[in-house]
Amino acid sequence: MTTSTTKKSAIVLVSGGLDSATCLAIAGTQGYDCYAMSFDYGQRSTSELVAAQTVVQSAKVLEHKIIKLPIGEFGGSALTDSAIAIPEHATEGIPVTYVPARNTVFLAHALSWAEVVEASAIFIGVNALDYSGYPDCRPEYIAAFQEVIKLATKTGVEGGVINLETPLINLSKAEIIKTGMRLGVDFSATVSCYQADSEGQACGRCESCRFRRQGFDQAGVDDPTRYQ
Repeated sequence: MTTSTTKKSAIVLVSGGLDSATCLAIAGTQGYDCYAMSFDYGQRSTSELVAAQTVVQSAKVLEHKIIKLPIGEFGGSALTDSAIAIPEHATEGIPVTYVPARNTVFLAHALSWAEVVEASAIFIGVNALDYSGYPDCRPEYIAAFQEVIKLATKTGVEGGVINLETPLINLSKAEIIKTGMRLGVDFSATVSCYQADSEGQACGRCESCRFRRQGFDQAGVDDPTRYQ
C-alpha cells in the first residue's frame, strides 16, 4: 500500500477540462497530497485524456491512474456514441450528452483507491450552476454518495471519514476561472469541448464550449482555448 506519511491525501478526479484542473489546484492549496484519477470510458474526445496528463504533470501529483472503463460500449450518450449528434444549441431537459451513471461509476473507483491509500478526501469538480443539468452533478446527489461512503466502506464502518469534496459546486464558470487563475492553472492546456479534434482543438459550438467561452468573457479573461 502506497500512502503519504507527511500530509493528508486525496483522490482527485481529473478529466482534462478547466473545472477538474481548478479542482486539482484547490486540493493542492488545501494541503493535500494528491492522487489523480482519469477515465478512458469510450468518450469521443480522447484528446481530453492528453490534456489530463498535461494538467497532472504540472501539478506534481503522487500518482496518476488512467482507468479504462467499458461504459461507452452501452451507448445512450452523444459523448460515447458517434451515431448521436452532439447538440450545438440549447435543448430542454437533460441533454443527450449525459452519460448514464457516469459520476457514480467514477466515484466508485475513486472511493476504492481512496481506501487503499488511506485518503481522507475525494475531490470532484461537479458544478450545479453553469452546467448541463446532469442529475449526478446536483448537491442532492453528492450528499447521497457521501452517505454511501459512510455505509459501504471499511473506513466508514470503523468510524473513519472520507469526505467527498466539491469546491466548485456553487460557483459560476467565471468564478471557477478566476479561482483557477489565482491558483496558477494554465487553462490553455485544458480541453472542455465535447467534440474536440485529435489535437485538442475545440469546436466552439457545443454546450461545453459555450459555457467555457461565456465564463472567460464574464471573468474578463482572454480565452486561451484553441478552436478548430
